Amino acid sequence: MAQKIETSARLIAIDGSRGADVRRSADRLAKALRARGVTCVISRWDASGLFGELGQAAERHDASPRTLSLVYAADLAFRLRWEIRTALDSGSVVIAAPYVETAVAFGSSCGLPEQWLRELLRFAPQADVRGLARERKLDRTWKPRLDRGFPEYCAALFEPSSPRLISKQMRADTIAALETPHGRRVYRLSGKGIKDVARTITRGRPA
Repeated sequence: MAQKIETSARLIAIDGSRGADVRRSADRLAKALRARGVTCVISRWDASGLFGELGQAAERHDASPRTLSLVYAADLAFRLRWEIRTALDSGSVVIAAPYVETAVAFGSSCGLPEQWLRELLRFAPQADVRGLARERKLDRTWKPRLDRGFPEYCAALFEPSSPRLISKQMRADTIAALETPHGRRVYRLSGKGIKDVARTITRGRPA
């Protein structure tokens, strides 16, 4: 993995298996930070518009997990260049929702090697704080939607040709992978978890 960004600002990663949950957790955390006087911005998935363009392509259902992982990497590179680093350089706290672990966990659940996924995304700096969105509707698989989040987008493309890739077990595997700490603390972004992250940021402590 790349080294941490050296800055007085902080990068917070929020990952999860459903776009709506990631978005909700990011919004709640941003609200909590702003209430403490912290300037923060949210960098969201598909800021580059690459997925939107792919979703309009006539042959989009031929996209494979590997291809979609490559597009995710390109979109994340765009976000880092035009959103994340710019905001960090200005002294803001940045909430990246989602970040690296969402792509790794989902790709792994689709059968891609985890090592390949991590090598693909190694350009992304390690976040100062890692949060896990509060997962809802745990008994359901992904709802195929191009306008929700990365897993739901992939489900929309996989559904016609590879329905096995959007099974309940696949989502369970993704959640299990996201919950793996990899030697770092993972904040579960319930009410208490959001307060803990906000305190960590405002106190300037290492995560």
